[in-house]
Amino acid sequence: MALDRSSRRPASEARGPSSAFQLVVFVGGDVQTHSLPEAGCVSIGRTAENDVRIDHPSVSRRHAVLHVGPPFRLEDLGGKNGTFVRDPHEPAEDARTLTMLQVSGEVVDVCVGDCITLGSSSLVIRRAPTAAPAPFDAEPRAPLMQALLEQAYLAARSPISVLILGETGVGKEVLAQTIHRRSPRARAPFQALNCAALSESLLESELFGHEKGAFTGAFQARPGLFEAAEGGTVFLDEVGELPMNIQVKLLRVLEERKVLRVGARAARPIDVRFVSATNRDLEIEIARGAFRQDLFFRLNGIALTLPPLRRRVAEIAPLGARFAEQAARQLDRARAPSISREALASLERYPWPGNIRELRNAIERAVVLCPGDTLLPEHFPAQITGGARPLDDGAASSPTPEPPRRDDVATDESVERLTLALGEVERRRVVQALDQCQGNQTKAAALLGISRTTLVARIEAYGLPRPRKRS
Repeated sequence: MALDRSSRRPASEARGPSSAFQLVVFVGGDVQTHSLPEAGCVSIGRTAENDVRIDHPSVSRRHAVLHVGPPFRLEDLGGKNGTFVRDPHEPAEDARTLTMLQVSGEVVDVCVGDCITLGSSSLVIRRAPTAAPAPFDAEPRAPLMQALLEQAYLAARSPISVLILGETGVGKEVLAQTIHRRSPRARAPFQALNCAALSESLLESELFGHEKGAFTGAFQARPGLFEAAEGGTVFLDEVGELPMNIQVKLLRVLEERKVLRVGARAARPIDVRFVSATNRDLEIEIARGAFRQDLFFRLNGIALTLPPLRRRVAEIAPLGARFAEQAARQLDRARAPSISREALASLERYPWPGNIRELRNAIERAVVLCPGDTLLPEHFPAQITGGARPLDDGAASSPTPEPPRRDDVATDESVERLTLALGEVERRRVVQALDQCQGNQTKAAALLGISRTTLVARIEAYGLPRPRKRS
């Protein structure tokens, strides 16, 4: 059985030979993204032997097979809760109506953007994203974010290490990319690594590189992340997840600005700027012995805390519109659906524990399920539209500290104040390091990751008394 899709889009929008595609799975509030091969078959089901596993009781053990095209074909394997296909590009008289076709033991053609339902899960084939996430300074921002961005721009001009704090999904990597683009290193590489995504052995090889024969399977020498970012920026996401052994080696890299590959005898000099991020409270991790204090000092040249989305309600509408446009483009839809007033009100009331990432997933799911030109409340997960609670205006309810609020735009005076504030942060770090090292300037300089000469110059610049080493 095949569905006639000949009239769905012009030939100019047909699939090109070099296009890349993804299969996106929506199960409740969870979103899974799977890259599709250029050709072949992809099995879909509940058990682990499937290429795409959907761990939900409504999905059969082996539910369906997707034959990668052109054209794409979906084969039902007799799933107990049925397999349904809907073409969102077909005109609908009522945007609330979902016209579904049940597939039972048959093979049907499916296209990019078609909604596929297996049990209680929804699937869609989309084009893989090609554009990088928009920087934070690409559109107007709430006053809360504007104040933070001013601090980030000042920090970007210097080589100081930056530690970005904030809840999961607030956009820490996007802020790191913004800092890189605003820095003198903008033309050099930006290399990012999620420290929680790899095992300790793989993490060591990815960061430091390895020599030929260093371990089984090392058939040739390979530079690590630090060498690959030469002259540019290294971004270590989820740095609080680093194993203690890797923390020790990272500390040496920050101190000496040299990297020792796995299996090598001689270290190689590097010139990189470090930006790291975490959703953990590193001071608590230090207190319980899970994170090194000296590494924290070197990473925390300046700390920037991204506020959660529930504190940036004014950004929900423009972000939602941008995510809807991106989703429509990936699904080959001619126009992006708009967000209805009722749906937007629900989005602005919801507390967004997953922040911007959760908002993007909710918008993408709504675009998939919407056959018309307007996203309605029923296109969003029930916990957003039905279980949403009003925002709590109490500052104590936010687990993440926030920059001070401001309602005016940046001025020369405000930039000067921020510059002085950065100087005061550096002054406190110098005093703290000297106190921790009992007045030993050589050790304090090493702790701060600077030379003794630089430390002495800063002591004089900040009008601090020259300390004497204490026994």
